[in-house]
Amino acid sequence: MIEVTGKHHFHGEFDGEIKHTVVLDYDQRTKGRLKARSVEGLELGLFLERGKVLRNGDVLTSSDGEFILVQSAEEQLVKAYCDDWLVFAKCCYHLGNRHVPIQVQELCLFMRPDYILEEMLQQLGMTTETVTCGFDPEQGAYSGGHHHH
Repeated sequence: MIEVTGKHHFHGEFDGEIKHTVVLDYDQRTKGRLKARSVEGLELGLFLERGKVLRNGDVLTSSDGEFILVQSAEEQLVKAYCDDWLVFAKCCYHLGNRHVPIQVQELCLFMRPDYILEEMLQQLGMTTETVTCGFDPEQGAYSGGHHHH
């Protein structure tokens, strides 16, 4: 098993050679300790800083100095979209008020399936559909750990 510790590189900060790729769903990417298998078949033991969420495209460094690319696994999600910025803002507000993880794009958001929330979005004016894709939700304003008062 290859041990992978806390050091990782983020988008735009990496120019090394990727040796392995690990595909993880959102729940797996939120864990500090995890056993996983790379696409190439290697067993990995991830020992990461707690509270940090791995993002699609992050690169981890193994204990032997090799680089591992993190990719988001495809998951069943709800895609909600509209053509009205006010409707979109209201929907994001209501989901945020419920602390629902959402991935935000222009006039479009993705979330985990929840029929009650999906019905709320429809009542507010969004169109919803079930899709299968990677889930990379927003991390929140204070995810970096720097709180300013």
